Amino acid sequence: MRERITFVQKEGDSIEPTALKVDASALSGPDVKAVREDRLTLALDELPNELKALLEGVSQLHIRWVDRGEHEAVSPLLARLPPGFHLFYTPGSDTSINPCPLLTRVFGLNSCSSPAESFTTLPTDRFTHSTTHQFYQPLPSLSSFINFAKSHLCPSDSPKSCSPRLSSLHRASHLDISYDTISHTLRVTSLWPYSSHSLSATLLSPSIRTEIGIISTASPKTLEAHEIAISGLLTVLGQSNHPSPTLFTFPSRHRSAAPVSFTSQFLSPTGLHPVLQLSITSPTPPIKSPNPDSCRLHAYFTLPKTVFPDRHQLSDPLFLASKNLSALRYITPGIDLEAPEYVTNTWGSSLLLELSPPLKGGEWTAQVPLHLRYLSPSVTGYRSAEVPYPAVFWACEAEEGTRFPVNPFEKDKVGYDGLFGERTVFWHLDPTTTAGDGVLVNGVKVPVLNLEKAGWVNVGTAVVVGLGFLWVVFKLLGVGFAGGRKVDGEEKKKRQ
Repeated sequence: MRERITFVQKEGDSIEPTALKVDASALSGPDVKAVREDRLTLALDELPNELKALLEGVSQLHIRWVDRGEHEAVSPLLARLPPGFHLFYTPGSDTSINPCPLLTRVFGLNSCSSPAESFTTLPTDRFTHSTTHQFYQPLPSLSSFINFAKSHLCPSDSPKSCSPRLSSLHRASHLDISYDTISHTLRVTSLWPYSSHSLSATLLSPSIRTEIGIISTASPKTLEAHEIAISGLLTVLGQSNHPSPTLFTFPSRHRSAAPVSFTSQFLSPTGLHPVLQLSITSPTPPIKSPNPDSCRLHAYFTLPKTVFPDRHQLSDPLFLASKNLSALRYITPGIDLEAPEYVTNTWGSSLLLELSPPLKGGEWTAQVPLHLRYLSPSVTGYRSAEVPYPAVFWACEAEEGTRFPVNPFEKDKVGYDGLFGERTVFWHLDPTTTAGDGVLVNGVKVPVLNLEKAGWVNVGTAVVVGLGFLWVVFKLLGVGFAGGRKVDGEEKKKRQ
């Protein structure tokens, strides 16, 4: 087991090494404004038996959970996803393995039954680095995961800090879990948003290697366009009694397009065919991109099964142009356009659209047409449907020959990265809210059958069906009576 704790500050921020106190089992110092990232790497034999058995039978498993709150991203932790629980999955040779029962218990999912029923497929014909299946569910809280982790990772003889550290996940903004089939290790990474953090860390166990870093981005003269430079202080608890300065660079596929940002909201009135409008503060590609002419603006959506996009509608060039959209780049195959929500088994659909920004100007908008499914009845006559903010980014091609090996802070397997080539760099726009509540989710009120006012429907239906039945019987009797009279008349004629 290995642990890495990193405090990521903004460029220009720093802390004096003399302000830190390091001993064999802990590090402490003054509060710092930073993003905190904790990463725990575990071997298979350190995991619960059920989880170990599952991982041994899969080819790829990547979980990405994103809080629905609005948080500031700090380089190099810039990759973005729509809020909620994301699973990117590739089964192993035994395709009968079902991860849903365990995931349901761990995360409190309510719509994961099996890969065949609940998951959607992803394309692997263009780029082999993509997983084959995807699952998504809105998940506002990690409460179920925290309770499960406490019961399995914090036994009675565990360190006192175990349970409080897991409880701190209630304030986390991201949780990533990835299984590496090559090294047979499970990597669990949690992220707390940019704010004031207590600069303290404690060794969980003498057998665990614990690395602590206090870093920020730097701008050395030798930095290349596709690279990010990191400088700061590093230490390993139990191996050194003072932090060591460091400076290193690495290529990164996820960059920031700040100060450009976007908002997302449904246009009123929504009806059963709501239109999601994206308002973007600037149409200009990122000026730091070494190849701005290759940049194209995209929006990646994960849509719960309560709503769906129409492939045919989004394939009409004239219609797309009227909405400031350029092209439909990907849509989940096999979307049922007629089925109600309560009989739809798959989680929903993902959608990648290329936007069509104006050549110049300031803030502009793009509109994405969606469609609501029929929802189950309720006692109020209404139900709510929620659509998370999309991830909006410029996709730019890096220079020929540029390679992007795995870096210490890179987040891959985020859905849309598997739809682009390996030299694509993603320049992310920051999402902001219009309501001021800081929640990156759009809600819509959907009219449904009112159970309290629907009693007369049953009575009326029974009356209509009964009257219809009597009318049919009456007509049949009339036909039979008329037929009988006709037969009697013919017999009388024969006797005459």
